[in-house]
Amino acid sequence: MANRTTGIDKVMIRDLAEILNDTDLTDIEIEQGDLRIRVSRQVTVQAAAPQPFYAQAPAAGPAQPASPAASAPAAAPAADPSKNAIPSPMVGTVYLAPAPGARDFIQVGTQVKEGQTLLIIEAMKTMNQIPSPRAGTVTAILVADSQPVEYGELLVVIE
Repeated sequence: MANRTTGIDKVMIRDLAEILNDTDLTDIEIEQGDLRIRVSRQVTVQAAAPQPFYAQAPAAGPAQPASPAASAPAAAPAADPSKNAIPSPMVGTVYLAPAPGARDFIQVGTQVKEGQTLLIIEAMKTMNQIPSPRAGTVTAILVADSQPVEYGELLVVIE
């Protein structure tokens, strides 16, 4: 067993890690005889990507400078979804349930725990479970089942 740990092909592991980066996969696993190697990475989600979208919505309102009180409340609701929304960490197809005909992972009003699966995104024939980054209540589901999504597209709002 000691010889096996010293005989691990570091080049193969680096190649697998490079494949993860090139394809935006979260993990990859191979087996060769008795040897099984799994390489995985955590996907960091940046909420900064969707902000320009919300910055454009209030920009359409400056045509009404006579009502600054009306434009201020409009800016506050637009900021809340981007702050509490979960963006897609990858490009793919969203599935709200674990299998066709099965019950959805979440619904509006569902209490979720940190790490709980919210939905699945299929990317390159790999099903990627998207976990909740925090505990809270689902206040909106911004995507439909089988809908294609882009990187950074808002998926779910958790308050």
